[in-house]
Amino acid sequence: MPNLRQKQAPIAVLLLLCVLWAAATLRFDLFPRHAAGLQLSPMVHEAAVLGLFASLTAVMAAFRKNRWPRGRGLAEAAMVGAWLFVLPLVLTEFARANVDESTRVALFSLTPLFAVVFEPYLGGDGAAVRRGGFVAAMVAVAGTMLVFPIEIPGSAASFLGFCAVVASSASIAAANCRGVRACEKAVDARLSFATVVTIAAAVGLAALSIIVPQDRANALPLDAWTAPDLGALGLLFWLMARMSAVRMTTRFLIAPLLANVVGLAIVRPHVSWQGWLGSLLIGMASGWLLAGPDEPADASSGTLRIE
Repeated sequence: MPNLRQKQAPIAVLLLLCVLWAAATLRFDLFPRHAAGLQLSPMVHEAAVLGLFASLTAVMAAFRKNRWPRGRGLAEAAMVGAWLFVLPLVLTEFARANVDESTRVALFSLTPLFAVVFEPYLGGDGAAVRRGGFVAAMVAVAGTMLVFPIEIPGSAASFLGFCAVVASSASIAAANCRGVRACEKAVDARLSFATVVTIAAAVGLAALSIIVPQDRANALPLDAWTAPDLGALGLLFWLMARMSAVRMTTRFLIAPLLANVVGLAIVRPHVSWQGWLGSLLIGMASGWLLAGPDEPADASSGTLRIE
């Protein structure tokens, strides 16, 4: 029974993280007049949230007397911060003007697919290949594209934006794999690891915000909604120590699906058969990626196991 609870708890936390993400996506739709708070550009806003989170985890790490990463561990933590937060946000901001939101959501559904491919090579010693994971991830992508129609690039600018979002998905998947690996190795330094990751990301985003042009129309308020954002970051790092990268990246399937279901229930009760089919495919594929059986990884073989 305790073993069963240990397996179920991370899944429950992941679902809670997806709910917080979905709520963050819908908050401006549900509360259109909500504009209080300090208005910041997306990169500065993310840097501020990450900086607040780093401050909290630094205090907790000091209280619990965590070891602090040094040398190679410090560099790896900074790299995870760059891959997980900095590069995806910069690339997404670059693509925003030429790739619509529905297409961006659909392309981010590639993240679990990249994680399936990367995990045996970039993950920890205990990394395992999800049996049928490649097929399940492809089914999830197909389902997401039924729910969120994708716009084929019609110009060089939209093609570059398209590629930028795909690169963001790959970067996040790789960062999750390396983050899980680092948490496996640093059992007594997970809080300090989270602190270094978020400090590196906050500094990187703050520096880049000075030179990367951003549309003021996309400004975000720093207000009471920051608390759920901080909670979501805490859940994300908690999961890194307890869940494989493939399972963690299913949040890019479940959270948009939850947001879409709530949005449809409020705005457009009628759902087409493509929407129902896509939702069913996403649910089935996510369930398999979360609860399906594993088999030992054999990265040395260099073979991508599809079956």
